[in-house]
Amino acid sequence: MVRPSIADIATAVRSGKSTARSLVEDAIGHHGASDLGAHIVFDAEGARRQADSLDAAVARGEDPGPLSGVTVSVKDLYGVEGLPIRAGTRRELPERWRREGFLVGALRKLGAVIVGKTHTVELAFGGVGLNPNTGTPVNPWDAREHRMPGGSSAGAGVSLWEGSARIAVGSDTGGSVRIPASATGVVGHRHTTGRWPTTGVVPLSTTLDTVGLLTHTAADSRYAFRAIDPLAGHGAPPSPPSPTLAGLTIGIPRHGLWRDTHPSVAAPARQALAELEAAGAKLLDFDAPELHEAGERYLAGELVQPERSESLERHLPGWTAILDPTVGKRLESAHQVSAVDYIAILRLRRRLSASLHARMEALAVELLATPTLPITPPPLSALSELDVYRAVNRDMLSGTGPASMLDMCAVSLPAGLDEHGMPVGLQLIGRTGTDHGLLDRAVLAEEVLGTNLERLGTPPLAPMPR
Repeated sequence: MVRPSIADIATAVRSGKSTARSLVEDAIGHHGASDLGAHIVFDAEGARRQADSLDAAVARGEDPGPLSGVTVSVKDLYGVEGLPIRAGTRRELPERWRREGFLVGALRKLGAVIVGKTHTVELAFGGVGLNPNTGTPVNPWDAREHRMPGGSSAGAGVSLWEGSARIAVGSDTGGSVRIPASATGVVGHRHTTGRWPTTGVVPLSTTLDTVGLLTHTAADSRYAFRAIDPLAGHGAPPSPPSPTLAGLTIGIPRHGLWRDTHPSVAAPARQALAELEAAGAKLLDFDAPELHEAGERYLAGELVQPERSESLERHLPGWTAILDPTVGKRLESAHQVSAVDYIAILRLRRRLSASLHARMEALAVELLATPTLPITPPPLSALSELDVYRAVNRDMLSGTGPASMLDMCAVSLPAGLDEHGMPVGLQLIGRTGTDHGLLDRAVLAEEVLGTNLERLGTPPLAPMPR
C-alpha cells in the first residue's frame, strides 16, 4: 500500500503533471461516499474554485507554492472566510469569528485548498471527542460500534482516513491534536507554545493554546511544518537530519504515564521503542517527577478552566447557559480558583519546566517517550453518565497534558493496535523550541517503524488509499 506524500502531490501540481482540480474532485468523491461524519461543513464548490485558481496560475507559469493542491480540513474553531463557525456550540458565532488568522492564511498562501470544517468538542473543552450539539465523528477503526475519535479536534484524524483531506488543521491546548492523532492512527504535532500565532481561532486557554496539524505521516508533518514555519518568523528550514538514530537518548519516565497505561495499550508502545532501540537509539529509564506534577495540576483545572470561563464571558456573554453539561458542568468550579492560586500555577509551571529541562540536559536526554493515550478510545454508548464522561475525559488528557503545561513540543506516532484493534500512539516529547529536531527524529523513527499504512493497515471503515 503506497500513498503519495504531500510533497509529491504539490510537486506534480506545480509542474503541471497533475491538477489541483483532480485532487479536489477525488476529495469530494471520498467525502460523498463516507458515513464517518468528519465535517460539520464541506465546501465542495469553494474547493473547486480554489483549485481552478491554482491551476490557472500554473498555466500562466506561476508557482502557487509548496502545498499546491494539497487538500486541507479545518477544525470548526478557526475562522474561514465564507464559511460559518459554531465552535461546537448550538448556534453560530458572530460574524467577526469568521476572519482568518495566521495558520489558515499561511496554508492559502502556500497553495493549499481548504475543503471544509471538521467537528470539534464544544469550545474545544474536552479530550474525548464527544459533541451532543453538532455530532460526534465515527472512529473508522471499529466497524461494530461508534467509538470516540479523540478530541477536541474530533473530526481531524477522521477526515484524513475519509480521504477528503491530506492535512487536518487542529488545535492543541492539553492534547487536542495528539489525542485524535493517537485515537485514529495518524500523526499529530504540538509545536512549542507560542511558536505560531493563534489568531483567527476561538481561544480556550490563552496560556496554553497552540495551533497545529495532523497528517498521515511524520514526513508529511515535517514537510508542512518547514513550509509554514518561516511565515511565522522562524527563518529558513534547517538542513536534513543525519540518517540514523544512533546516539539518540530517549528518556522513559518512571512516574505515572507508563504505570497508569492499560497493559494492552502500553504493549505496542513499548514494542515500538524496542524497535527504535534495535535501530540504535538508547533508552534510559528517567526520573521525571515534573511531568507527573504538571499533569496533575493540568487535570485539576486551575489554569484552563478560569481562562476558558473568562474568555467565554468576555467574547460570548450569555452563552454559558446554552452549554452542554459535558462542558457547562465542568466549568462550574472555575470561579473557585482565586487570583492567588491562578498566579501560583503560572509560576509553578515555569519552575517545573526549568527543572525538567535541566535534568534532560544533564543526562543528554533529547526526547521523552510515553504512550499518547493510556486507554483505548471508548465507545459512545459508555459515556451516557456525566461522571463516567468526566473520568474518561481525565484519562484521555492525562498523557498529553504534562507536555502542554511545560511548554514543550511533542508528536504522536502510530505505534500499533491494542487488544480491541484500536490504534495506539507513541508520544515523543522534545525540549522547548526544538520542533524541527523533534520532527527530524520522528521521521527517522517512522523509517524504522513504518508509516501508519505499513504498521496499522487500513481502518475497516476507511477507503483504500489512492
